[in-house]
Amino acid sequence: MPDEPPPAPEPGSAADVIRTWDARADHYLRLFRHELDGKPFDLAALHAFAGRVTEGGTVYDAGCGPCGHVTELLAARGLDVLGIDLSPRCVALAREEKPGCRFAVMDQREIAGARLDGLVSYYSLHDQPKRELPAALAAWAAALRPGGQLLIVAKEGTGDHVIDDPLGSGLRVYWAEFTQDELRAAAVAAAFRVDDCTVREAYEGEIPTRRIHLAATRA
Repeated sequence: MPDEPPPAPEPGSAADVIRTWDARADHYLRLFRHELDGKPFDLAALHAFAGRVTEGGTVYDAGCGPCGHVTELLAARGLDVLGIDLSPRCVALAREEKPGCRFAVMDQREIAGARLDGLVSYYSLHDQPKRELPAALAAWAAALRPGGQLLIVAKEGTGDHVIDDPLGSGLRVYWAEFTQDELRAAAVAAAFRVDDCTVREAYEGEIPTRRIHLAATRA
């Protein structure tokens, strides 16, 4: 008898994130290669984060994706930045897109041994269940030195389930959204001081969901 195919990974698991992002990385790159050109609020938030870290600071761009644009922006501000992602395909594409930047395949929740001055999570929390949020924040807190800077950008809402990919890849993907209160509470519980938590409306052409920008300092 032919071998049975391996069982599908649990939705929202690390294996599932790798499977879905390896499959849609090229599609995402085509859509978002120049994403930041039309997002002045996001650009301002990233530049403000870089200013808080100061030049030469060691930073991770957690969940960098295939574009590498956030990593490139932070590197241009003089930061020692590494873009990390679970998806080998995302990392391979990011290296092609931004050959002057550094990228590595890495789980953003398994970085406790790092000694970072800052960490950016630009939409990196949406692929796994909301119950994973405390573990992610705890890992980031363990990796950041006291006084280290955190910037989270996330979509606002209450979703926490598998849906048809809103980006139009044709895949079924895990999709988690957050409220301001949820992000604030998780950050405080992980020993961060929340310095700012701002919500912006969706830009034209974006998924019509508000965006939360949370800036915090490792206490």
